[in-house]
Amino acid sequence: MKQPPRYLIEHQCPQCGAPAVLEETDRLFTCPFCKVRSYLTTGDYFRYMFPLAKPADKPLVYLPYWRLKGSLFVCLPGGIKPRIVDVSQQAVPSPFFPASLGLRSQTLKLRFVSSDGDGLFLKPTLSFKEMLLTAEETLVSGLAGPVFAKAFIGETLSQIYSPFHVTDRVFDAILNRPVSPALPDDFDISKLPGGKPDWRVEFIPTLCPDCGWDLEGDRNAIALPCRNCESLWLSHAKGFNKMEFGHFPAEGPDSVYLPFYRIGADISGINLASYADLVKVANMAKVVQDGWQDKPFHFWTPAFKIRPQDFLLFSRNLTLSQPPKEWVPKLPQGEILSVTMPVTEAVESLKINLASFIKPPKMLQVLENMEIKPRGVVLVYIPLQKSGNELFQPAFNLRTTRALLEYAKFL
Repeated sequence: MKQPPRYLIEHQCPQCGAPAVLEETDRLFTCPFCKVRSYLTTGDYFRYMFPLAKPADKPLVYLPYWRLKGSLFVCLPGGIKPRIVDVSQQAVPSPFFPASLGLRSQTLKLRFVSSDGDGLFLKPTLSFKEMLLTAEETLVSGLAGPVFAKAFIGETLSQIYSPFHVTDRVFDAILNRPVSPALPDDFDISKLPGGKPDWRVEFIPTLCPDCGWDLEGDRNAIALPCRNCESLWLSHAKGFNKMEFGHFPAEGPDSVYLPFYRIGADISGINLASYADLVKVANMAKVVQDGWQDKPFHFWTPAFKIRPQDFLLFSRNLTLSQPPKEWVPKLPQGEILSVTMPVTEAVESLKINLASFIKPPKMLQVLENMEIKPRGVVLVYIPLQKSGNELFQPAFNLRTTRALLEYAKFL
């Protein structure tokens, strides 16, 4: 299975200054020299730049590009169409600069943008929401039938600044070759808003806010457990928030625990508040039993990134299974897959989750004006049994492979 493109970022340890190379998905950084561990965070999105191999002999202009990577789900009359998306687009629209980054980000190392960088850093004039709308319209155009719902899930948003020289033409500062025809006489790059970038990446100590113990996790984890006080901490812009969690005990010792979000929600336009309602909405081959009306309905979604078709299958099967609230409020012992899917992204997937099992198909029309408001989230680790390369959980009809989970680390 071919891995997705891997973007590499050159970096220096904030503690000792030693050089290091990070991957785009890395959030937990351990310096190979001083061994200090830090968590990388930012208030909004990460900003990168292409460095030059040697000092520039002409004034530099850095044009920002939006980069969006994730999974797009589109609900149509014929079903849900999932696909992996990886696009870049000018954040300062101009016909004189390349329309996208092309393959450059996959072949050159990046650096975090810093305020001491030389050159003029242009300020984005195209917002992310505008870029996202354009990307959605482009990707959805040509699909047959009305769109009942759509969502970007597991998206990675960043800005990448590419260097140029501007004289009578625009020159690529890395390749030192022109990328535009002769500029019009009234073209003045200095009239575009910009200056020195006012941004930096933040490094947070990975210490448990409750007991001060070292938090654990893989390089791409967004939730870090503390084994000392049995707590789980979800990252945010300024630090960590404590999260309610638990795990279902494994039936045997040879298991891998995968994290899932259980999400309670208020849903408009349809009756879906209990397990009895779910049986009717999904047209399940069951007769509603006494007490099912008192069993609250919850959405379930993976708390880890995985291929879009697998994300949809896991969400559907687990939501239809409605696992009971019989988890142990402790961290499981054994191998744990890291949390890599933000709660906000999981919430955005709920309408697509519902669309995957609602019946009859004509009911899909209610999705267009439906509102789903979350009112409670719990992270639950579910054990999948090992069988060679396969992992499976028969009780909830879950199945995957180690190869797919490894592939998903780069999504």
